[in-house]
Amino acid sequence: MDNAVRIAILGAGNIGTSIARGLAQAGNFTPGMITLTRRRTHLLEEYKTMGFEVTSDNPAAVKGADVVIVAVEPQRVDTLLQEIAPALDFDRHILISVVTGLAIKRIEEVIGKPLRIARAMPNTAIAVRESMTCLASNGPDDRALEMAKRIFNDVGKTLRIREEDMIAATALGACGIAFFLRAIRAASQGGIEIGLSAKNSLAMAVQTAKGAACLLSVSGSHPENEIDKVTTPKGCTISGLNRMEHEGFSSALIRGITVSAEKAAGLYCDKKNG
Repeated sequence: MDNAVRIAILGAGNIGTSIARGLAQAGNFTPGMITLTRRRTHLLEEYKTMGFEVTSDNPAAVKGADVVIVAVEPQRVDTLLQEIAPALDFDRHILISVVTGLAIKRIEEVIGKPLRIARAMPNTAIAVRESMTCLASNGPDDRALEMAKRIFNDVGKTLRIREEDMIAATALGACGIAFFLRAIRAASQGGIEIGLSAKNSLAMAVQTAKGAACLLSVSGSHPENEIDKVTTPKGCTISGLNRMEHEGFSSALIRGITVSAEKAAGLYCDKKNG
């Protein structure tokens, strides 16, 4: 545990509190090392009882932190950055943004002074330390990126990407959680229709989905290689797969991801101008 690094999470909504939970579970940062901010602090009472520092004072949280994670909604981020800019110090602070669509260049413009900045796009599985978090930074050194990796490797896996790929990472990695959850829900509903109880059907769907993901993660194999192992001529698996494709399963998922990317690309601008 590194007692020297303190973290402020500004905008402790769903993703902000998920980050806090995951970091505390990992053990390298205790709740007392993490400050959560929110305008309506009464919504953070649970976290206060867990030992997290809770406040509505963003500049004060920044002054007490070494790493500042910005997790507010896009329509509030410019106001927040302007509010905390005087408290930010190049020699001390690293700023990590998880705001959808907000470019590092724009953060620099609003802050109005040099700062080490990284962008991170985690997903809500961060709360159980299974996030896929994509990272990018502004340089000139890699201190911001290294700190982001240190934090987010504690709560899942990280992948450094080009900043211009962040929108795609948002659609596939962050929105993707919902897509895969919907697929699991659909599979469990299919199980109910063929006679399983709702409880057993969901348990089977969840573990089967987990097993499929682990097969790919551990082996590094392509999905089709694993599919080939369970499909036989005139078998029930290939019949089910072909029916799903006839009904548009793959094309619907692909289209969902592309539409999410299109929406994410304009989200910060839309919110700012709205």
